[in-house]
Amino acid sequence: MALSNHYRSEDLLDVDTAAGGFQQRQGLKYCLPLTFCIHTGLSQYIAVEAAEGRNKNEVFYQCPDQMAQNPAAIDMFIIGDTFTDWFTSYVHNVVSGGFPIIRDQIFRYVHDPECVATTGDITVSVSTSFLPELSSVHPPHYFFTYRIRIEMSKDALPEKACQLDSRYWRITNAKGDVEEVQGPGVVGEFPIISPGRVYEYTSCTTFSTTSGYMEGYYTFHFLYFKDRIFNVAIPQFHMACPTFRVSIARLVG
Repeated sequence: MALSNHYRSEDLLDVDTAAGGFQQRQGLKYCLPLTFCIHTGLSQYIAVEAAEGRNKNEVFYQCPDQMAQNPAAIDMFIIGDTFTDWFTSYVHNVVSGGFPIIRDQIFRYVHDPECVATTGDITVSVSTSFLPELSSVHPPHYFFTYRIRIEMSKDALPEKACQLDSRYWRITNAKGDVEEVQGPGVVGEFPIISPGRVYEYTSCTTFSTTSGYMEGYYTFHFLYFKDRIFNVAIPQFHMACPTFRVSIARLVG
């Protein structure tokens, strides 16, 4: 996972390394790390035994309760009910192309096949990813990245070449609160789209609710007819954090 100022790359731990990380401390008691990211310190854990409100064999990301005084207050984003479910789901997404492979790295972006919009010769599609290491349950702060692909049909006429001028977003959280954002370009760029060309970029958003959605449009001008502008629809795409469980230390404290 890569943003301009954030990078995450998790490695699956070998048996000996994982065993060395077996936890006995409060908050992660009887949990074994499955992965580790040297950039963020993030790990996915499996509950070897049922303890502290966790079910045996659950796979989760730890999420420290930032509003509690007790260091054992660790909330959890549940990633899989069992190791088998967790691992086979990941493999399926890689093999099926559900997770894109970019420069020989696997990116865990989820793409809804229906999350595509075509305006004239330009198609826009979106995939999303939840970042647990930048999220928290307490306080409620849920961080998502989205990857957008803008493509012009290879059959389009050469005079249809155009340049992106601006973007407009309508962002809605689970409470129905709406925020509108408008600005020049995308991630500081003003890409030119021509027949057969693809432009992709990654950006991010946050919600104070566990889910939300975005939709909007880009404004372009034709390169050969610079006074002619038009809008290209961005399909509505939804984002939702994984199921989470609140720390038992908070519940009993």
